[in-house]
Amino acid sequence: MIEQLLAHKTIRKYKDVLPEDVTINTILQAGCRASTTGNMQLYSIIVTRGEAGKKALAPCHFNQSMVMNAPLVLTFCADFNRFNKWCKLSNAEPGYDNFLSFVTAAIDALLVAQNVTIAAESEGLGVCYLGTTTYLASRIIDVLKLPKGVVPITTLTIGWPDEDPDQIDRLPLDIIVHQEVYNDYTDKDIINAYREKENRQENKKFVEENNKDSLAQVFTDIRYKKNDNIAFSNMLLEVLKEQGFMNQ
Repeated sequence: MIEQLLAHKTIRKYKDVLPEDVTINTILQAGCRASTTGNMQLYSIIVTRGEAGKKALAPCHFNQSMVMNAPLVLTFCADFNRFNKWCKLSNAEPGYDNFLSFVTAAIDALLVAQNVTIAAESEGLGVCYLGTTTYLASRIIDVLKLPKGVVPITTLTIGWPDEDPDQIDRLPLDIIVHQEVYNDYTDKDIINAYREKENRQENKKFVEENNKDSLAQVFTDIRYKKNDNIAFSNMLLEVLKEQGFMNQ
């Protein structure tokens, strides 16, 4: 299992073969064994297989090719709708219409998504996380007909790999793990930690192609710009309000 985790790769190209239902169900069952706050299981998973559904979701993910290419698209949602209904049917008044409850459910959803990833890879399948899910959450809510109390958190594309890409780099462990307390970084620590990432040929190419002076500028000026972050933040806050999580 450790070897499998260390070998993780992001797969964006898939064979045109749908995994068997028994495989899909096994993966989902393994996902739902993830840890969960108070055993409340504050998540739902929307499985999209059909071309029409994937075509509707694609614009919500900026038309990234793997949405249409993958046999399966799984949308993981923070979900208090189900738990709230159970409480009301049991003569218990739920108090989960607040930001903390959203965060709790979002954590639950992400834990399940990672369990599904590990289970899928153990079956030989490939996966790709779509970080775009929260950017256009309101559109995904419309496409998937999500009721109040439900917010999409992340998306996985899953299928049999049709590529074998190189592993993406990771920062050295000693810059991420802190012993006992957080040890803040010196300038030298940061320079040493990011040197390998900056020296990778594909990253040097990013810098050149975008006419920037550094890899960090590719992130701040091109990929994840401040204005975009603010705009999408405001959109997500509006989604949380509309879905009933901002009544504190």
